[in-house]
Amino acid sequence: MKYPDARHYLGGQFVAGGPRFLDVHNPADGQVISRVPLGNAATVAAAVTAASAALPGWAGTPVKERVQVFFRYKTLLERHIGELAGLITEEHGKVKGEAEAEILKAIELTEFACSLPQLIAGEVLEVSRGVECRLERYPLGIVAAINPFNFPSMVPHWTIPNAIALGNCFIMKPSELVPLSAARIAELLKEAGLPDGVFNVVHGDREVVEALCDHPGVSAVTFVGSTKVAQAVYRRATGNLKRALCLGGAKNHVIVMPDADPEMASGGVLAAMAGCTGQRCMAASVMVAVSATDHIVTRLAEQARTLVAGRDVGPVITPMAKARIEGFITEAERQGARVLVDGRGATVPGKEGGWYVGPTVLDQVRPEMALAQEEVFGPVLAIVRTPGLTEALAVENASPYGNACSIFTESGGAARAAMEGASAGMVGVNVGVPVPREPFGFGGWNDSRFGVGDITGKSSIEFWTRTKKITTKWNREAGTNWMSK
Repeated sequence: MKYPDARHYLGGQFVAGGPRFLDVHNPADGQVISRVPLGNAATVAAAVTAASAALPGWAGTPVKERVQVFFRYKTLLERHIGELAGLITEEHGKVKGEAEAEILKAIELTEFACSLPQLIAGEVLEVSRGVECRLERYPLGIVAAINPFNFPSMVPHWTIPNAIALGNCFIMKPSELVPLSAARIAELLKEAGLPDGVFNVVHGDREVVEALCDHPGVSAVTFVGSTKVAQAVYRRATGNLKRALCLGGAKNHVIVMPDADPEMASGGVLAAMAGCTGQRCMAASVMVAVSATDHIVTRLAEQARTLVAGRDVGPVITPMAKARIEGFITEAERQGARVLVDGRGATVPGKEGGWYVGPTVLDQVRPEMALAQEEVFGPVLAIVRTPGLTEALAVENASPYGNACSIFTESGGAARAAMEGASAGMVGVNVGVPVPREPFGFGGWNDSRFGVGDITGKSSIEFWTRTKKITTKWNREAGTNWMSK
């Protein structure tokens, strides 16, 4: 194996796991590159113990001092971007540009955390003569994040910088499919000066997830993954009286109007569909083609045929994922969808053992087909036809998900109708992937999110802190009122 076994990170030290392990594969060629230990409730308890020891000192450190760690950490991410991106490519399969973009987003998220002292300043008001009220923010304590496979570095950075900079101690549970990046995150945080025990890593599967939800020492849990598991984690964590914010799946719609710029629309939809091999919750998986849009569909298909597996599009994460994605395509074809671009059976010379699905475009997909309803999580675009924008929005609104929706148009009226009418937490106009940039928060609606608030940006401050309201009176001569005698 190219890499030694992954290890837990507890109290500032790497700790060997076992006896249960899973193989870690490089999806590009199917080779085993490492093993990951599967922890248990005892491993979680050890992480909580380490975090508990570090919490008083870290929570008591002024926030302006806490964020100095992240100024240094940001510099380290910038210095090691090539190495960190290469690690993502090996354990996940992302092509070089996408892996580097993931680290750049992690840097942006860390940069936002550096600005927190300017965003969480307390409020003070003299509420009556001689009586002052003030609001101060305090950390929750020990918090945990359960992460998906599709972004080994970016998604963990949705939570790590803000939660820790706000004074919490942190337990990270990486996906067992991509455990290697977590070790470098731990090493660089320590190099940046983060005290031991403030950041911990526990590898594992369902047993670790349930232990994090159950442990009384963990005050809050975040999760990113499928809707089914997001619901289960949210119920279990909140059932144990914890804060929880769980992001689920998505079925994002891109509405293309006949007046849209053909190059902007076709290129934007294709990038949103095929980027990161479609393995992201922001992927555009349904294009709703309104009225006379054949010219845009034709151009989209032409561009899709130029994308090369292994160069422009990476592999999917497992052979099971490949089989599942290709099964969706085959089922839709049997049900009458027209395959314009077929990515089934894609191979890469020299990497015949890799798990590749090429960009795939299907036209004449009916809204009731599974391809149009379920999250495929691959580079597959289903084109649904509607006569007008009202019908297009009805297709989008019928989805139980509500992560993102975009529209391509030159009409301000159509854009406004989509912005107001889409049942989604993130909406784009002439943007295929409407991901908000910091300080705007990331989060969807409906079955794409369970819990209150967004996981990034200013909204995350409310999740990671609790407020203390303080009322003081020092002037005896100030008199009395209804609240102070």
